[in-house]
Amino acid sequence: MIRHIVLFKLKPGVARDDPRVAQWMDMMRALPKLIPTSVDWEYGWNVTDRPIAYDFGLNSSFRTRDDLMAYLPHPDHQAMVAVAKQVADWVICDYEY
Repeated sequence: MIRHIVLFKLKPGVARDDPRVAQWMDMMRALPKLIPTSVDWEYGWNVTDRPIAYDFGLNSSFRTRDDLMAYLPHPDHQAMVAVAKQVADWVICDYEY
């Protein structure tokens, strides 16, 4: 199994109530139904206010590295990435478990 973790930090001047953030969240919510290779899909807003914390996290998994690699260029994923780029920066970790 491959764990795909993404931590997002909203860009300066972007708030959670920004309409682009709402669009991004709608796309995030729909994505697991559109990506058949995803096994687990959970996400949420950070609940602490520590200065080093990111604002939002995605924790997902895929059966194989090939499944993850098929997800990355998927048009629905890329559409979500295009909106996310407007509102956030992120870091990623993909590991086998």
